[in-house]
Amino acid sequence: MSNSEEEEIARDYICFGNANATVVIVDATCLERNLNLVYQIMELTRNVIVCVNLLDEAKKKGITIDLDLLSNSLGVPVVGTIARKPKTLKKLMSTIKKVCLNECVYSSNYIKYVPCIEDSISMLFSTVSDLLPYDKEYLTRWICIKLIENNSELISSIEKNLDISLQNNSKINLKLIQIQSILKNNDITENNIHDNIISSILFMCEIVSNDVCHFSNTNYHEKDRKIDKILTSKKLGIPIMLVFLGIIFWLTITGANYPSQLLSNLFGFLKEKLILFFNFIGIPVLIKSILIDGVYTTVTWIISVMLPPMAIFFPLFTLLEDSGFLPRLAFNLDNCFKKACSSGKQALTMCMGFGCNAAGVVGCRIIESPREKLTAILTNNFVPCNGRFPILITISSVFIASLFKGFTGSIISTIIVLVIILFGIFITLLISKFLSKTMLKGLPSSFMLELPPYRKPQIGKVIIRSIFDRTLFVLARAIKIAIPAGIIIWLFSNISIGSNGILFCSSDGISLLTYVANFLDPFAKFIGLDGYILTAFILGLPANEIILPILLMSYLRTNTLVDIDNIFNLGDILIQNGWTVLTAINVMIFTLLHFPCSTTLITIFKETNSKKWTLISFLLPTLCGILVCFFTTLIWNLFLV
Repeated sequence: MSNSEEEEIARDYICFGNANATVVIVDATCLERNLNLVYQIMELTRNVIVCVNLLDEAKKKGITIDLDLLSNSLGVPVVGTIARKPKTLKKLMSTIKKVCLNECVYSSNYIKYVPCIEDSISMLFSTVSDLLPYDKEYLTRWICIKLIENNSELISSIEKNLDISLQNNSKINLKLIQIQSILKNNDITENNIHDNIISSILFMCEIVSNDVCHFSNTNYHEKDRKIDKILTSKKLGIPIMLVFLGIIFWLTITGANYPSQLLSNLFGFLKEKLILFFNFIGIPVLIKSILIDGVYTTVTWIISVMLPPMAIFFPLFTLLEDSGFLPRLAFNLDNCFKKACSSGKQALTMCMGFGCNAAGVVGCRIIESPREKLTAILTNNFVPCNGRFPILITISSVFIASLFKGFTGSIISTIIVLVIILFGIFITLLISKFLSKTMLKGLPSSFMLELPPYRKPQIGKVIIRSIFDRTLFVLARAIKIAIPAGIIIWLFSNISIGSNGILFCSSDGISLLTYVANFLDPFAKFIGLDGYILTAFILGLPANEIILPILLMSYLRTNTLVDIDNIFNLGDILIQNGWTVLTAINVMIFTLLHFPCSTTLITIFKETNSKKWTLISFLLPTLCGILVCFFTTLIWNLFLV
């Protein structure tokens, strides 16, 4: 009974993917609720294995489960596991092998619905069965139920995947007319049949759970509820959330400096050796400049700037997720998103955007409503991704935190970044409300969120998983984009336009980069920036990490990206080029509110399959950034100058 896109994908694969076995993992601490999924999947496939996981957590809470009795009740193999202990998975692996090789035969005990629904299934059974291929006859009962429910969308999917005709079959339609009459006589209509079916499933789940579960402590969840009264309270929930996020950002800011410096020095050393090697093998100067000053410098800049913060941020963020805190964050923000006529699940996808906006866009698949899903996609870019954090951190450190020393400076820098993030969340809610009243009109849907039990995080596994599954994945994708971006940046900075026409690597004339910056300068000044800043943002479309080095390259009039650590004083360079506190504020605002990177735009197009919505996702944050910068500049000039 899928309610969202990712559930539909899972359902269709289970139905039509010809899997050898389907393992349904259930939570031993809340078996009754999980059995709902088990019974639904048992109707979709024959080879089901139920894996009762978290037996260690159940034991701590005084819950004992009779696995053999559960297997008899369901009619399928049941295996108990503690996933963090590999030894307990051996029996599961052995059972999977036996099921795949047909060495054990089980007969699923399907849900028995009320008599009139069961009679209706029997009336359709033989007619539907005759239409199905031999290897799909096990789907007969489930298809009958969907025909009785009149789930036309799902029936169309069945027809497409199995290449059969159900809705235009005269025998089936005749029997459905008779079935409607029978059900109506039993007070079951098209409006309430789904509720009747769900009620039967929940009733059976309760019976089986009561039979197989034994509780030595009926108040086993009391400790979690006490913690939840604090972490999810109206007064303390959001402040505590901000404290946790602040700690994560402070650790990221303070911890990333040293490894970034080491990586920068390492890449500088390798660059010298690479130049000597290219000279030795006789590579032409032009090619050498493109490869080293363009590609190599851009890629190493991204690695040295991105890798350390991500290697700190992602594990810390994953620890919050693993401990059970992150779902509480979504719960705390649910009311805010509901007031914005959006889904509470948008809070989860927004959190994904802190790591990578492209990942946040893909995560929007968990949202059931197409309208709310599109709203979440269009607004995901309003929270800063990992590529924008270095810019925010650097600017806040140079212009504000530098006024303080040591620990105080890092705290001030953290607070500034946190304020920017809160402003991004505010804009997310504001634009979500705007979209729900204009282009994407509608009311917010209900949001049911399971709050998992609090657990001690598996620190070692979390670090390894977050580094390989998130950090290196995002980094690899950024590097792929950085390679062509490096060539483009090199061309912009090394192509000159002068009296003799277009020149390469010449000091005569004006570089294409400067030419574009001068063209954009009047508009940029209008919103409190300058032409070089806007040019850096435009050329930074492939990856936000290269915006700051492009800007420094422009100010220093060099022909290659510049490493901050090799410059005598970043603040002096920016001030000498006309930067003020207002400029710094506007740069931070525009860093937060500007078009998504190319990776995110491609992801949006793939998710929406629409050029229109991809274009809107580009224009919406950019227009917001321009307007906010304009009003900030206006207010500053009117009241603070």
